[in-house]
Amino acid sequence: MAALAASDSTARHRVVIVGSGFGGLFGAKSLRTSDVDVTVVAKTTHHLFQPLLYQVATGILSEGEIAPPTREVLSGQKNAQVILGEVTDIDLERRVVHSHVLGRETETPYDSLIVAAGAGQSYFGNDQFAEFAPGMKSIDDALELRGRIFGAFELAELAAGRGEPVDHLLTFVVVGAGPTGVEMAGQIAELAHRTLRRDFRAINTHQARVVLVDAAAQVLPPFGSKLGKKAERELTKLGVEVILGAMVTDVDERGLQMKFKDGRVERIESVTKIWAAGVQASPLGRTLAEQTGAPLDRAGRIGVNPDLTLPGHPEVFVVGDMIALDNLPGVAQVAVQGAKFAAKEIDNRLKDKPSQGAFKYFDKGSMAIISRFRAVAMVGNTRLSGLIAWLMWLVVHLFYLTGFKNRVTAVLRWAVSFIGRGRSERTTTEQQVFARSALGRLKGGATELVSEPGAYDAARDAAEQARRSELEAQAAEEARLTDARERGTRVAD
Repeated sequence: MAALAASDSTARHRVVIVGSGFGGLFGAKSLRTSDVDVTVVAKTTHHLFQPLLYQVATGILSEGEIAPPTREVLSGQKNAQVILGEVTDIDLERRVVHSHVLGRETETPYDSLIVAAGAGQSYFGNDQFAEFAPGMKSIDDALELRGRIFGAFELAELAAGRGEPVDHLLTFVVVGAGPTGVEMAGQIAELAHRTLRRDFRAINTHQARVVLVDAAAQVLPPFGSKLGKKAERELTKLGVEVILGAMVTDVDERGLQMKFKDGRVERIESVTKIWAAGVQASPLGRTLAEQTGAPLDRAGRIGVNPDLTLPGHPEVFVVGDMIALDNLPGVAQVAVQGAKFAAKEIDNRLKDKPSQGAFKYFDKGSMAIISRFRAVAMVGNTRLSGLIAWLMWLVVHLFYLTGFKNRVTAVLRWAVSFIGRGRSERTTTEQQVFARSALGRLKGGATELVSEPGAYDAARDAAEQARRSELEAQAAEEARLTDARERGTRVAD
C-alpha cells in the first residue's frame, strides 16, 4: 500500500478534506491563506453543482458547465493538492485516511480532517430499484437519464411507425415530490409539450404522460402547504399528473407499482422512471460512529458536537449532508457554511485564537423551479412564486456556479432553452445508457478492465482464502475457549 504524504514539508499542519462537493471545495478555498497543506481526496475528478443535475438530464446544460475539474478550480491555490480516490476507511487513532481507485490503495496522513463526503440516493432498502429507476446524484445518473428520456421518444417514434403501442414509452414517472422531483417533472413536461413537439412525425409528443409520485400528502413538504399547493397547481397546468399518498412498492423494467394508504394497489406501465426520493448519508458516517460511539440516525447521519467535531476527536470535523445536528437540512448552504466554519476553527487553533463556539447556521432560504417563468421561493417569512421567484432562482444559482466561463455559458443556454425552444445538449448514445450496467456485470467492475490478465481473479481468491483462514482461526479460538470453560467447570465440580 502506497503511503502518500500530504505535503513536501512535514513541518506544516496537514489538513485532509474528504469530498469535492460544496463542503470539500469551500473548505479547501477557505484555507487558502492559512499556514497549512491541504489535500482533497475525492472519488471524482470534478466539483459537482448538484442542484442543476436535472438540467443535464433534460438537455439544457452540459456536464462540464456544472462539474468543473477540481484541479482546475484549485490550481491557483498553492497550498492545495487533489488526490483521486474513494475513501473506504478513516483510522482515527493513527490519523490516516485510506482511499482506493481501480485497485490502487493510498494512505493519506492528517493533523486535521474535514469529512464532507455528502450523501447518496436512498431506495429505502430496495436497492434493486436502481437498475430500472436511476437516481439524481451524479453525472453518470444525469447522462444515463438523458439517454433514457430522449431515447424513449425515439423508440416511440419507431414503434408508432410500425403500428405498435407507445403509451409505455411516452409515460415518464418521477418518484419523489421534493425540489429535485418537481424540477425534473416540470422539465420533462416542457420537453414533451414545447421543445420536441415539431421534431417527430409518427408520434404527438404533447400526448406524453408525465407522472409525479410521492408518499407524502403534498408537493414540496419543506416549503409549507401554501407553496406546496401553488407548485402542484403549476405542475398540473403543465400537464404533470401528481399522485400523492402513494408508496412505490415495486419497480421493474416495464413500470412500477404503487400502494395507497387505503390498501389500494395500482401499476403504471412506464419504461422511463426517475428516482428522486430519499437520501442516505455516506457510509463513512458508520465508520466514524463505530470508532467514536457517536449516534447515527435512520439516514446514516452522524451525531456531532455543536462545533461540528466528532466526540473525543476535536481534530475531526464533519460537515454537510453527513451530520445530524439541530435538524439541519441536507442542502448546499449547510455544507458551505459548515466547511467555512471548520476551516476558520482550524486556522484559529494554529494562531492560538479563541474558538468560535457552536456552529450557527444562517438559513438563506429555499427555492425550486417548476418550469420556465415558474418557481417558488421561501426566504425567512417571505413566500414568493411565479416570475419573481424564477428570476431569484436564476440569480442565486448563477452566483454559486463555479467559474466565470461556466456562468456565461449557462446564461446563454438558459436563454436558448427558456426564451427559445431549443435544448443544446440532446446528444445521447447507447453507451451512456448501458455502460454502467455492463460494468456492473464484471466481477471486479472497472478494476477488472485495468488489471493484468488473471490478476483480479488471483486477488479475489487470495482475499477469499484470507477470509476463510480468519474464520477458521476464530472458530478454533472459540472452540479452545469453550473447551477451557468446560474443563474449569469439571474441576470446580
